[in-house]
Amino acid sequence: MEQQIQQQVQDYYGRELTTSQDLKTNACCTDDIPTAHKRILATLESEVLEKYYGCGVCVPSAVEGLTVLDLGSGSGRDVYLLSKLVGEQGHVIGVDMTEEQLAVANRNIAAHTTKFGYAKPNVEFRHGYIEDLAAAGIEDNSVDLVVSNCVLNLSTDKAATYREIFRVLKPGGELFIADVFADRRIPESLRQDPVLYGECLSGALYTEDFRRLLRELGVNDYRLMSQRRLTIDNEEIEQKVGNIKFYSLTVRAFKLALEDQCEDYGQVATYLGTLPDEPNGFTLDDHHHFETGRPMLVCGNTADMLALTRFGVHFRLDGAKDRHFGLFPCGPVAASTSSNADDTTGSCC
Repeated sequence: MEQQIQQQVQDYYGRELTTSQDLKTNACCTDDIPTAHKRILATLESEVLEKYYGCGVCVPSAVEGLTVLDLGSGSGRDVYLLSKLVGEQGHVIGVDMTEEQLAVANRNIAAHTTKFGYAKPNVEFRHGYIEDLAAAGIEDNSVDLVVSNCVLNLSTDKAATYREIFRVLKPGGELFIADVFADRRIPESLRQDPVLYGECLSGALYTEDFRRLLRELGVNDYRLMSQRRLTIDNEEIEQKVGNIKFYSLTVRAFKLALEDQCEDYGQVATYLGTLPDEPNGFTLDDHHHFETGRPMLVCGNTADMLALTRFGVHFRLDGAKDRHFGLFPCGPVAASTSSNADDTTGSCC
């Protein structure tokens, strides 16, 4: 059954869809894109842009010099965006299972290498399945950043996919994804619908099952960056899905040993304003914005996300974990939608 679904997805993206205009819902419509990214995207080859089917922006800040893995890289739009952002000393790997999409990506490598003024390509595309990155030659602890744009919902074995992600990430590395999630579990009858699956709907994880899955992998805390309710805008498909609510969520998680609650150790973080495109402030998630030079009390998990990752050089952290003051009063719980509200709710980081 899994192989059948994979083949349906390959056919849908490789043969049935010729451009993004052929999509039947708005699930793959893009959220607001930063101005700096728009400038780069405007320089990309038209064929790469036309074959783009992402559902959000999945490129975080501070990526210069990183090794980045894009899961379900498709035509290569995000890979080429990242190619420019990581610079000539960085490296970007795209993995996709659809030969037609890989062909588009590969035949545009030389053009973008020239556009960016690089002496040699800093990107590569590999044929493979995101459930088995080892078969695609991705080694343990070899990647600084894993991104994926509206693809993980298409995985037929999400536990294997997320297990592989945290296997290949280096300690302190980051997963940063934009993907479709649901406010309840999808009935099996809908999962078997090739159009609903291909449109990134019936393969969507229930948000609480996503939280549970990450917990099982030792990821005790992850953060929501943004969310958008999907309206679908297709009456026939809306009738099929009924009362299920779908969301495009942008989520980040780090390969760190974090606690399962936000704990208070009296730690204070101060953003130094040293990230090139963020001189006035830095946003960690939907409820942590650090104004440059302004000290901010943070929980132990937030402190580790700032100090034990690539962001550490851009922050001053005062305080250790030798004294505990109880639970930390934090903001919204990450990526927790409910049938009673369109927005995330909760009380923890």
